[in-house]
Amino acid sequence: MPVSNDAPTHALKADSFGRILLVQGPEGPFVRRDLEATPLWLRLPAWWLARREARALRHIHGMADVPQLLDWDGRHLDRSFMAGDAMYRRPPRGEVAWFRAARRLLQQLHRRGVAHNDLAKEANWLVTEDGRPALIDFQLAVIGDPRSRWMRLLAREDLRHLLKHKRMYCRESLTPVEKRVLKRTSWVRDLWFATGKPVYRFVTRRILHWEDNEGQGPKP
Repeated sequence: MPVSNDAPTHALKADSFGRILLVQGPEGPFVRRDLEATPLWLRLPAWWLARREARALRHIHGMADVPQLLDWDGRHLDRSFMAGDAMYRRPPRGEVAWFRAARRLLQQLHRRGVAHNDLAKEANWLVTEDGRPALIDFQLAVIGDPRSRWMRLLAREDLRHLLKHKRMYCRESLTPVEKRVLKRTSWVRDLWFATGKPVYRFVTRRILHWEDNEGQGPKP
């Protein structure tokens, strides 16, 4: 989506991997992930993550309540704008219907062969203007055969993260089955906490100075 350099923009977020801009295009607003603001030493991982997101968005093109990919040229990733608030800004407290709809949304995503893989962060769940759940930020998404053992395991982890949010905001509505899902952790989760999580925390908090708390999302 070619847009002139003087198009009105508003920064939604900025971190070491670039800026997220709300751009006013000729056909309305859209969201741009701008890698040109990324430090040189981080441009390769930033590009890899953006390319991964573009691939996932192409795969789920046409699905409701997820961003639609508009353009990816290696420097900018443009996606459709969805009006709403991050979960931590507009918590769905006691909203059983919202969590039912969120579970249906996850099921649709998984049937298309995509696992989001980053749903512990409330910032990646939106409550739209009309109260529906929506998903954003597919940088860590995984694509594969939904019937494979690996994709079923990742889909279950997506569901566990949703249920953890439900436990926080709608605990009394957890079903016995959902409570069992929450108690049963996978080897992927255990391996991540034993190995990947400490490295992730060191890099993001000590080197990149992020204040990104799972369960609350990025601090404004």
